[in-house]
Amino acid sequence: MSAKGALVLFSGGQDSTTCLAWALSRYARVETAGFDYGQRHAIELAVRPAILQQLRGFSAEWDARLGDDHMLDLSLIAQISDTALTSQTAIAMQENGLPNTFVPGRNLLFLTVAATLAYRRGLDVLVGGMCETDFSGYPDCRDDTIKALQVALNLGMATRLTLETPLMWLDKADTWRLAREVGGTALVDLIRRDTHTCYLGERGALHDWGYGCGECPACALRARGYRQFAAAEKRLIQA
Repeated sequence: MSAKGALVLFSGGQDSTTCLAWALSRYARVETAGFDYGQRHAIELAVRPAILQQLRGFSAEWDARLGDDHMLDLSLIAQISDTALTSQTAIAMQENGLPNTFVPGRNLLFLTVAATLAYRRGLDVLVGGMCETDFSGYPDCRDDTIKALQVALNLGMATRLTLETPLMWLDKADTWRLAREVGGTALVDLIRRDTHTCYLGERGALHDWGYGCGECPACALRARGYRQFAAAEKRLIQA
């Protein structure tokens, strides 16, 4: 257990919930930050409070470690970008090879704002769910980007902040597996039922992997990863 304090970028989705549980298992003090940036799937913000409350119930230790939640207004992102995540635009690939769900500068701004908050709150670590192994080609999810930003933030703020990305080299099946490792079946079930990942904000039918349209890139990744995870778990039981 580290005595350091951590600020987790917590959207209310699968990845950030897994990262929050990971942080609660490692750091003595954990706070969370969410961002309202005019996202099309704003339902993710609505599910956050219930997830936080349920995580408190996992153990007395997690309840004691989980501190304040901070909701930050970054609506300027929607004002200066034109993407399928900030407008009612059909999801498609662009000529530059990136999907139009890529919001330029989003993670860079998230981490910079979070670093400012962490500085004020006396927190030593930022935890984000960026992943290079199983992602949609977003350049601001790459390990090199995160490492470069850590250097820039520490130089610019004269601090020793560490950026942790526990999912960086995991695929989605591994992410489900990490959730089981840090929080057991109860955390896997919470992620299935209560987190939100779907880019279209769909929460109609509950699938085996959770709620969502089942068609957008986020749903496709989540569903495929869950079924790979569930198949591997079944093989272990039968072995």
